Amino acid sequence: MGKSDLPFGSEFSPAQIRLPQLLELAEEHGGDWKAFEAAVRKEYFENYKTSDYNRGKLADNTKLSMIAYGLVDRDARLTDLGKSLYAIRDDEGKLYAEFGKHILLNLNGMNLVQCIRDIQASGETVTLLNLREWLDERGVHFPRGGKHASTMRLWLEKAEVFSGGWTINEAKVKELSGATLEEFDELAVFSPEQRAYIRTLANMDGLGTYPSNEVEKLAATTYGVKYNEKNLPKQVLYPLESAGYVTLTRGTKEAGRGAKPFLVTPTDILVDKIVLPLLGQLERQVAPGVYPLLRKPMAEILEELDSDDKHLRGLALEALAFKLMRLVDMRYVATRLRGDQTGGAEVDLIFESSRLVFSRWQIQCKNSSRVSLDDVAKEVGLTHLLKSNVIVMVGTGQIGGECRRYANKIMSESSLCIVMVDHDDLTAIRDNPPSIADVFHREAEHAMAIKKLEI
Repeated sequence: MGKSDLPFGSEFSPAQIRLPQLLELAEEHGGDWKAFEAAVRKEYFENYKTSDYNRGKLADNTKLSMIAYGLVDRDARLTDLGKSLYAIRDDEGKLYAEFGKHILLNLNGMNLVQCIRDIQASGETVTLLNLREWLDERGVHFPRGGKHASTMRLWLEKAEVFSGGWTINEAKVKELSGATLEEFDELAVFSPEQRAYIRTLANMDGLGTYPSNEVEKLAATTYGVKYNEKNLPKQVLYPLESAGYVTLTRGTKEAGRGAKPFLVTPTDILVDKIVLPLLGQLERQVAPGVYPLLRKPMAEILEELDSDDKHLRGLALEALAFKLMRLVDMRYVATRLRGDQTGGAEVDLIFESSRLVFSRWQIQCKNSSRVSLDDVAKEVGLTHLLKSNVIVMVGTGQIGGECRRYANKIMSESSLCIVMVDHDDLTAIRDNPPSIADVFHREAEHAMAIKKLEI
């Protein structure tokens, strides 16, 4: 049997045992694993209608599961995690929340949650059979017929991550995993304008040097903050430089036009404290192989799209979608179709935002010479299932005229917005990431003109 990426969970379900009591038994008998197993057997399995040998095996499975979950060592001594949970065992709400946090962050729990999101986004019903198959595609394996995933789900249900079966409590996932930039203590001392500026640089991965006014424009577009351009250095740039997050280089004067804006370069402090934690959160969500690409500049990702390796092209296409949507700080929800399933030709992802109002965005990236009407029509058809507000069509080639005419017709007759990003746009964003604000603004103006009300 191959090694499992989910912890062994036999005879460790909260439907079978009580975690506070198990921790007490480990505290009492730790160092003597035989005494611990005997105590577990007496408490939980003595009345099972089976052989004496099997009752012993059931108790042994409980001990092995506690080892797999990091609660005790081979001699049944409490680990550091086990000791911390033992100390709060009388407060079961806090106990299960802390245990759930450990499962999410350290035991592939976030991969499990994200995979369930993917299955539900595809329109399928979650079963242990298809869950195992989908997890396997992510590189997360557990034995056929094993209780690993179902036991983990039950513990996460105790932590309120799940309710009513496979229903995900998004607020609890966010609370336990700490998955938003707003929660970084390093940003608490800054003004909303300064925080938005830092977050914008972080979404650009902290790579490169940019004109300060271009970053300002993207920050204003993404977060809805207002900047006084004349006071930008005093209100934003100098404080961030003083705090060590950026370095500033003065622009040179142009004849008759005054000085150019400052050039802004993120420092290692910004990368270490903001960018890397953000990428670390994504590492628990994206497919194996995509994460290393997210650390690369967009120019290198676009180069990978021309690789002879179909699998690499698929990974690069998914990384491109992440890069684009991170620039405008959208939250990843699910992947419906990965590039490696289509020979690197397309990838479909879903992102969401709750800034001002909730919105759900379908992103389709096509690594082909042309985006067709059929490509857009397929996405339009899926909006009823996914309850999406926005479709973003990204093409590494051109977007045809009939495709745009069809999108215009759909926008004129519905509440949908369809954003078109083609090869020329990607080139502009590659050369200057803040220019994505210009692309989205252009598309928003176009949609607004089409949807103009005649009152």
